[in-house]
Amino acid sequence: MLSVNKLNFHYGAVQALYDVNMTMPTGEITCVMGRNGVGKTTLMKTIMGSMKSTSGSVSVDDHDVTILPSNKRARAGIALVPQGRQIFPKLSVEENLKVGLEARADRKRVVPPEIYDLFPILKQFQRRNGGDLSGGQQQQLAIGRALAGDPKVLLLDEPTEGIQPNIIQQIGEVLRMLVETRGMTVVLVEQYLDFVKQFGHRFYAMNRGRVVAEGTTEELTPEVVSTHLSV
Repeated sequence: MLSVNKLNFHYGAVQALYDVNMTMPTGEITCVMGRNGVGKTTLMKTIMGSMKSTSGSVSVDDHDVTILPSNKRARAGIALVPQGRQIFPKLSVEENLKVGLEARADRKRVVPPEIYDLFPILKQFQRRNGGDLSGGQQQQLAIGRALAGDPKVLLLDEPTEGIQPNIIQQIGEVLRMLVETRGMTVVLVEQYLDFVKQFGHRFYAMNRGRVVAEGTTEELTPEVVSTHLSV
């Protein structure tokens, strides 16, 4: 389980997160939703530790990781697939995946074969440079790289952004498999409502750095969408 308790974050004098409380259970996909600029990406980076919270706590399986830097949070089982993918364009697919191995607690240095099972295109393009892949293929590579670290918690920031529909569906099926067969905790920032309703279990809606609504995805009524999510 991933839990966030009274998390606050400031950009200098500007506060971006206000007492954010969230519980993301094991074996479920939790969706963080909201309009642009409400603090969703800041939340993901703060959970990952790439940005230091002002106050509050982040815990994985009741183990407080708040004081840990991002590399040690990765070893504790948190992985982030960032917005924009941020793969290494001049490295091959295999080399990109090997970067993810650095987070493994068991120190294994071989890309797990199951990553290629999840995303067969990565096996096919193993020697191709990451920068030569399509957007959808790069997103699969970014997810594969995160999974190479053997995480307990997988954070994804806008994984469907700019991706063709067939790849979106494939990504959703992979995430569903990860929570159902591996008991992983998956947390994704997502604005694609149909994707959230098809694959998500619960949601949190944010506005101006605060949680303003939460519940199961079945409770994402038109009223909730209109109030908190519609532009």
